[in-house]
Amino acid sequence: MTINQKIEHWLTAHKRNLSQAKRPFVTLSYAQSWDGSIHYLIGGDWGSENQPHAHHYVVEVSIEGKQLDQQGYLVDIVAIEAGLDEIVGHFRDVLLNDQAEFAGLNPSIEHFSRIITEQLLAAINPPGSGALRVKLWENATCWAAFRQEF
Repeated sequence: MTINQKIEHWLTAHKRNLSQAKRPFVTLSYAQSWDGSIHYLIGGDWGSENQPHAHHYVVEVSIEGKQLDQQGYLVDIVAIEAGLDEIVGHFRDVLLNDQAEFAGLNPSIEHFSRIITEQLLAAINPPGSGALRVKLWENATCWAAFRQEF
């Protein structure tokens, strides 16, 4: 078998995998804001951040995937909104330091974005494979993001 025949044989055998790898991702995004989650930082001297305080949070959710459902949705935006409403409702007007999700953790936006990501992914259960990213802003200039593949 010549080198060209070997290449052609390999390409034929892997054509399906190559075409799937080239399939574009679809991204769906949703944003929501809220006030009222109170926290204080622990484990260091961060000045006023060591005292209980609140932020105006903005959460941006982005979901990437290659597979759409039978309605042509990556995930139904209503399901994202409902899941996020439930998660935000759980953390609104409470001291984050006292919540089980933050037990033993500094209630940083890094941890908070991971917690929201994990809870939202469980709530919406997207089809196929892809990634969910939550970007959490605590003010106009500071944010953290967490990305989890599914």
